[in-house]
Amino acid sequence: MKKYIVMALLSAGLLSSCGEYNKVLKSTDYEYKYEAAKSYFAKGQNSRAATILEELIPILKGTVNGEESLYMLAMTYYNQGDYVSASHYFNTYYTTYPRGTYTELARFHSGKALYLDTPEPRLDQSSTYKAIEELQMFMEYFPGSSRRDLAQSMIFELQDKLVEKEYLSAKLYYDLGSYSGNASYSSTGNNYLAAVVTAQNILKDYPYTKLREDLSILILRAKYGMAKESVLEKKEERMRETIDEYYAFKNEFPESKYMTEVENIFKDASRFVSTEEE
Repeated sequence: MKKYIVMALLSAGLLSSCGEYNKVLKSTDYEYKYEAAKSYFAKGQNSRAATILEELIPILKGTVNGEESLYMLAMTYYNQGDYVSASHYFNTYYTTYPRGTYTELARFHSGKALYLDTPEPRLDQSSTYKAIEELQMFMEYFPGSSRRDLAQSMIFELQDKLVEKEYLSAKLYYDLGSYSGNASYSSTGNNYLAAVVTAQNILKDYPYTKLREDLSILILRAKYGMAKESVLEKKEERMRETIDEYYAFKNEFPESKYMTEVENIFKDASRFVSTEEE
C-alpha cells in the first residue's frame, strides 16, 4: 500500500510540475517568466530554463536582466553538454558585454566548452584549433585570472591532440613506404621522405611534445627504410644520414625503450659505410 501511495504522490508532483511549467510557457508576464527561468536553472532543470530564456533573450536585451539572462542561457546549454551552442552563447555574451559582470567566466567557459567538444585525434581537428584560439584569447584578456593555469593545461592537451593527429599521418606515410607489395620504388621513397618531413615539422612546431621520442624513432626508421630502398650509388650516403640520425637519437634518449631496435639499425647501416671514412 505504501508503495502505491508514494507512486501516487510522485505522479501528482510530476503533473503539478508539468502544469506549472506549461503555465509559465503560456504566460505573457515576462518578469514572471524570467524568475521562473532562474528558478529552473537553480534546480538544475536546464532544458526548461533554456526554452524560456530563448524566448526572453530578444525581449530582455537592453534591460537590467538582459546581461544575466544571456549568460544563464549559455550555462544551461553548457550544463546539458551541448557545448557548441554553449560556446556560441558565451561568445555572444562577451561580444555584447565586453566588460560585463560575467565576461571573464564567459570567455573561459567558451574555450572550455570547445575543449570538451573536440573529437578524437583521427578525426578533423578544426574545432581543436578553435578551442585553442578561444582559450588563448581568454588568457590574453585575463592574464591574472585564477583559471589561467587550467586554461593553459587545456591548451597543452589540445596541442597534444594535434600532434597525435600529425603523428598518425607521419606513421601512415612510413607504413606505406615499408609496404613491399607492388608499389614502385619512387612512391616508396616519397612515402619515407614524407614521413620524415612530417615528423620533423611536428617537432619544430611542438618541441616539447610528449610524443617526441616516438616521432624521433619514426624519423630514424624512415631514413633507414629510405636508405635500404636506395639505388646503389645513393645507398652509402643515405646510410650515413641514418647513422647521423642514430647518434642524434641515442644522445637525446639514452634510455629509450627503442634502444635494441636503434642499435640493430646502426649495425646494419654501418655495413654499407666505407671504413676509411669512419
